[in-house]
Amino acid sequence: MGSGGRTPVGRLGAALRAVPRHLREDLLGARAFAPGPGAERPGWRDWQPVVVLVTVICAVFVGAMGVEGLIWGSGLDPAYGTLLGVLQGAALVAAVFRPVPAWWVVTLVMVVVALTTESGLGRDGLYPWTGEGMALQAGVLFLLALRLRPRVACEALAVSLLAGAGCGLFVSTAHNGDVTRAAAVLTVAVVVGAALRGGRVARTELVVQAGLTADERARRTLLEERNRIARELHDVVAHHMSVISIQAQVAPHLVDHPSEELRENLAGIRANAVDALTELRRVLGVLRSEDTLSERARHAPQPTLDRLEELIGTVRRAGLAVTTAITGERRRLAPGVGLSAYRIVQEALSNAMRHAPGAGVRVEIGYLPSCVVVRVVNGAPARAAAPPATDAGHGLLGMRERTAMLGGELVTGATPAGGYEVTATLPTEEPAIRTEETT
Repeated sequence: MGSGGRTPVGRLGAALRAVPRHLREDLLGARAFAPGPGAERPGWRDWQPVVVLVTVICAVFVGAMGVEGLIWGSGLDPAYGTLLGVLQGAALVAAVFRPVPAWWVVTLVMVVVALTTESGLGRDGLYPWTGEGMALQAGVLFLLALRLRPRVACEALAVSLLAGAGCGLFVSTAHNGDVTRAAAVLTVAVVVGAALRGGRVARTELVVQAGLTADERARRTLLEERNRIARELHDVVAHHMSVISIQAQVAPHLVDHPSEELRENLAGIRANAVDALTELRRVLGVLRSEDTLSERARHAPQPTLDRLEELIGTVRRAGLAVTTAITGERRRLAPGVGLSAYRIVQEALSNAMRHAPGAGVRVEIGYLPSCVVVRVVNGAPARAAAPPATDAGHGLLGMRERTAMLGGELVTGATPAGGYEVTATLPTEEPAIRTEETT
C-alpha cells in the first residue's frame, strides 16, 4: 500500500482526474494571464531589454517570411494573410511579458491557418504547421518554459501537439504532414527553456541559501560572544556576592554586644546574597560547563587594566612594536569596566597582529572624570597579511557587545595613513537615578 492507503492504480486515477483542474488553473485561470514570475526581479529587469530586442528581430524576420508564405504559398487574401502573420510575430514578442496568452494566440492562429489553407494546399505543402509558424510557436514555447513552471510548459506543449494532430482529422486530400517534426522541434524548445529556467532558479536559491548561511553564522557568532561575556561577568558578580556574604557573616563578631536587630539584618543580607549567588550560578552555570578551560583557569581572577603591561609585554615578545600612553589619574575601575577595557585592548592588538603584520601599534588609555577612553591605532601593514579564516571572527563583535553592555560608545575605522583605529569610551559612573517628591 502507498501513502495514505492508496494503491498505485488509485493514485494514477487520482492524478488523471486532477488533469482537467490543472489545465484549467495553469492555462485558463487568472494566474495564467498575469505577468510571468520573475518580472519584478532585478536580474530579469536587467536582461529584459536584450530579450525583447532579440525577440523583436526574430519576430519581424520570421513573421515577414510567414506573411509571404501565407499569401503566395497558401493563396490567402493579402489582408487576411498579413493579419495572421502579424499576429504570429506579435505573439512571439508578447511571450516575453505574457507567456500563456501569447501561446494561446500562436496556437489559435496555427489552427485557423491550417483550416483555411487546407483545401488549396498541394500534396507537398507542410501541414498543419507552416515552416515559419512552427518556428514562431517554438519560440513562444521556449519563452513560456523559460518563465513558468515545467508543468505549465508540458501542458502547453501537449495541447499544441494535440491541436496540430486534430487538424489532420479534417483534411480533404493527403498533405506533407509535419506533426512528428513539430513534436521534435517544440519539445526541444520546451526542454531547453525549462533547463535554462532550472539553472536560474538553482542559482537564485543558492544565493538565498548563502545569505541565510551568513546570517546564521553571524547569529551564532553573536551568541558565542555573548556567552563568553556572560561567563566573565558571572565570575565577577559571583566574586562580589561571595564577599558580601562573608562580610555579613563576620560583621556581628566585630561588634561588642551586637543588637538582635543588627544580627537579623546582617543575616538577611547574607541570606539574600547566598540566594542571589545560587540563582546566578543556576542561570549562568551552564555556560561554564561548556567551557573547555582547565579547572585552574576557571577560577583564575579576571584581568583588568592593572595587567595591561603584562599584555603589552606578551605581544611585544610576539614581534609587535607597541607604544603606550596613559593620561589622567589612574584609579581603580569597576570590575566590569576594567575587564571590558582589557578585553578591548586585547582584541585590538590581536587584530593588528593578524591584519597588519609589521605595523606599529599605539595604545592610549585616558582616565576622565566620568569615563575611561581606550584607543588602539595601528599603522599600515608592512607586508601582506595572511588570508582570513573562513569562519567569522569575534573581535569587533565582542568590542561592540562589551561597549553596548556598559552604555558606552565604540568607534572603529580606517585611518588616513592606511592603518586602523579602535576607540572605546566606557562610562565609569552609574547614571544618576532621578527621584520625584510625592505629596
